[in-house]
Amino acid sequence: MATDGGGCVADLGNRSLLRLVSFCVLLAASVSGDTGVIHVVQKEEDLQWVLTDGPNPPYVVLLEGTLFTRNLMEKMKGRTSRIAGLAVSLAKPSPASGFSPSVQCPNDGFGVYSNSYGPEFAHCREIAWNSLGDGLAYEDFSFPIFLLEDENETNVIKQCYRDHNLSQNGSAPAFPLCAMQLFSHMHAVISTVTCMRRSFIQSSFSINPEIVCDPLSDYNVWSMLKPVNTSETLEPDDKVVVAATRLDSRSFFWNVAPGAESAVASFVTQLAAAEALQKAPDVTTLPRNVMFVFFQGETFDYIGSSRMVYDMENGKFPVQLENIDSFVELGQVALRNSLELWMHTDPMSQKNETVQNQVEELLTTLEKSGAGVPTVVLRRLSRSQPLPPSSLQRFLRARNISGVVLADHSAVFHNHYYQSIYDTAENINVTYPEGQSPEEDLNFVTDAAKALAGVATVLGRALYQLAGGTNFSDTIQADPQTVTRLLYGFLVRANNSWFQSILRPDLRSYLGDGPLQHYIAVSSPTNTTYVVQYALANLTGKVIDLTREQCQDPSKVPTENKELYEYTWVQGPLNSNETDRLPRCVRSTARLARALSPAFELKQWGSTEYSTWTESRWKDIRARIFLIASKELEFITLMVGFGVLVFSLVVTYCINAKADVLFIAPREPGSVSY
Repeated sequence: MATDGGGCVADLGNRSLLRLVSFCVLLAASVSGDTGVIHVVQKEEDLQWVLTDGPNPPYVVLLEGTLFTRNLMEKMKGRTSRIAGLAVSLAKPSPASGFSPSVQCPNDGFGVYSNSYGPEFAHCREIAWNSLGDGLAYEDFSFPIFLLEDENETNVIKQCYRDHNLSQNGSAPAFPLCAMQLFSHMHAVISTVTCMRRSFIQSSFSINPEIVCDPLSDYNVWSMLKPVNTSETLEPDDKVVVAATRLDSRSFFWNVAPGAESAVASFVTQLAAAEALQKAPDVTTLPRNVMFVFFQGETFDYIGSSRMVYDMENGKFPVQLENIDSFVELGQVALRNSLELWMHTDPMSQKNETVQNQVEELLTTLEKSGAGVPTVVLRRLSRSQPLPPSSLQRFLRARNISGVVLADHSAVFHNHYYQSIYDTAENINVTYPEGQSPEEDLNFVTDAAKALAGVATVLGRALYQLAGGTNFSDTIQADPQTVTRLLYGFLVRANNSWFQSILRPDLRSYLGDGPLQHYIAVSSPTNTTYVVQYALANLTGKVIDLTREQCQDPSKVPTENKELYEYTWVQGPLNSNETDRLPRCVRSTARLARALSPAFELKQWGSTEYSTWTESRWKDIRARIFLIASKELEFITLMVGFGVLVFSLVVTYCINAKADVLFIAPREPGSVSY
């Protein structure tokens, strides 16, 4: 705490709503910060003081997390002249009724269904997949909105409110009042088209360009079961089975994207399946290859998958669309009811008899793979039901392929916190016994880990059979220990001994003491992307005997091939004394591929074919609280200051006018003779 102008000031750490633009503006805020008197809203009736009754607008509202709903926000949106900003405290426990600021039809308009192709399925006419979605994250608010994650910060604000702002018997509180100032000015304006045009003009003609927004971008993570030459494209007869999932999520607030059910559970399951499949004795001789791909930016109109399809169509990726034999995608898989895992397929592509037969074979293979896993029961759906939001839809836009999406829901999402701040470890029942150390939690196999390991086993066996394997399907078994470590690292504590051991030494700072956030952002690769890449490399790769210099430049080693493999020098596990690490070189096929929407490469900033999401630039996001005086006292202070100014000017003038009298110049000394 520090004093400032006679008032009490506290600078607060926070999360702000960031301006994301596509075709609309989502946030406006003053350059100098938005200031208002704090008013705590703990029940909906308390809002009346802010909207109509309070005598000292504008107000900064401290809102209880359970009240952060579209209905209440619409009321505030209609009285913006009385509201300077909003600070939302995190609800604990999560709202029982659920909360999803996303829309009911995620990525609407960018999937396979449209008014010209499967119009009966377009715009989620048949199933509103995210039934609890209220679209709050896509609304335009003219005041800044902050999230208070730290309970201590929330208590500081509430105490200041109780000490200075709490009215007695409905009367106006006496000054001084506790106020809050929110700084979150965003440079982006109107739409992606406008902000990208301004940025392009600035960068083209200005020595010091003022860029106002940047495209959302990162990298997809991908690997091959059998290495392929990345400088070439596969022959048309080379067939590949694709196993896909997404890496990213989002929430209403910038860089708060826990994504436990919407992303983490599925990509953790796929990592475990990749490890299990790699251990099969005959993987190098399978007739077909398997590609594991983890798409980034799928939350924002399929950035990652649309870019990979674009690169495949233009010969910029080793695997081409015609090489894809089948496509298996993991959707949300952590909240299964009665062990059921549902197989979603596309009804439109199955109008082609060849594709229908291929899909039937795919479903049969999955059912056969799941028969030996008692914790997973695979279920078919009606052939007339459309696909849920999925990366497979972007591939189907380009080519009819046999594909399936595995999910824990048959219709609407089971996830009541889809793309929200509450989609955390607790949402998927990842819990640990009390009193354990972080290291014990890391290695404690939770029930959620066991359940996801079962799904990973089914996926691994199915991929093995789809690739043409027959001899060792029953031996493929996902390791629950791997799953539990991954869940702990991504959802609880990233800075743990296992994650440290699989990363490069220069990436240690990427691991914080809390969970990783899975927002795509604009500075890439993000923490999640790096960790997933290195987890995939360590789980599926091989430790080889190279020095650090050789590992970083394998072209100097005649027996190694940089075109076939990726080489990584990682920190390695702790030695027996647990004082130093044993670094090593890992050779794998885990690589990165750009996940930037083709719209920005083509400069089609208003595209309706590709994602056009951009993120605004900003200079400062912070908040502070302090005491403010009444308007009358401020006016009196101003007048006194003005009076002092006038008086000083008069005195200065008078002194200057009588300077010859008031200030007698000393006489020059006369000449002295001796």
